[in-house]
Amino acid sequence: MPIIEKAYQRVDALNQIFSDYLETSEINTVCQKAHIWQPISDDLYHLLRISKQAFENSDGTFDVTVGQIVKVWRKARKMKKMPDVGILQAALLKTGFKKIEIDKNSPKIRFLTEGVLLDFGGIVKGFAAQEVVDILTKNGFPNCLVDAGGDLAVGQKKEGWQIAVNLPQSENQQMPRFLSLQNQAVATSGDMYQFLEYKGKRYSHIVNPKTGLGVTKQRNITVISPDGAQADWLATACSVLPVRKALRLIKKYPDTALLILENKKGKIKTIQSPHFEKYFSIH
Repeated sequence: MPIIEKAYQRVDALNQIFSDYLETSEINTVCQKAHIWQPISDDLYHLLRISKQAFENSDGTFDVTVGQIVKVWRKARKMKKMPDVGILQAALLKTGFKKIEIDKNSPKIRFLTEGVLLDFGGIVKGFAAQEVVDILTKNGFPNCLVDAGGDLAVGQKKEGWQIAVNLPQSENQQMPRFLSLQNQAVATSGDMYQFLEYKGKRYSHIVNPKTGLGVTKQRNITVISPDGAQADWLATACSVLPVRKALRLIKKYPDTALLILENKKGKIKTIQSPHFEKYFSIH
């Protein structure tokens, strides 16, 4: 089997597990039963365990049980109006990592509350990108770059892969300097393409699991990490966290760096963790 076909098959397999758009995906199927232990795939078990640790370390700002809230906001963006308060509150009651239980010794899960929906949108793209890079590298193609919906994982390159970072709320404007990366991953979270604007306020598709509201800060969060899944979920969590707590979270992870670009009344404010500067290209 050609290596590229093997890589595509891996992505297709992950989609069958983690897509919340496919009715027959594993996460949609497993969510239909509550209060009983259900066997799950190794991939789902692996990401659930990572996500549980991420939930705990991020003060609950990264939570894969936000499916009901995400569903409400998708409809709101489509209808171009704010979600009904009662419907949003009902979604919040079906949200929270403590509403699920993961077996410590084998790939099994149990939902403690009916109606909980899983959403891995803040981690699985980075995970998939990393999986493809690992496949290519192990099969003799280390010079590779994989883009999974804006989440990048890269292999080797002598001069480093040159990667641009968009400015907040801009499709074409970029930072004047490029990142230079190899054997790393980078994820950027923002509201460039998915948002709801209501009474002059812009609500991002990234939701705060504690309030059920879309993030309103006009900023882009970029995280560099040795691992794609880690870069992805950290970018999501840091989009919700206040700046100081975001910087504190990044400190917990070696070889990880954070860049915050915030639009304040038309002016871009730049905040970065101590080690981010070294990733800028010298060219």
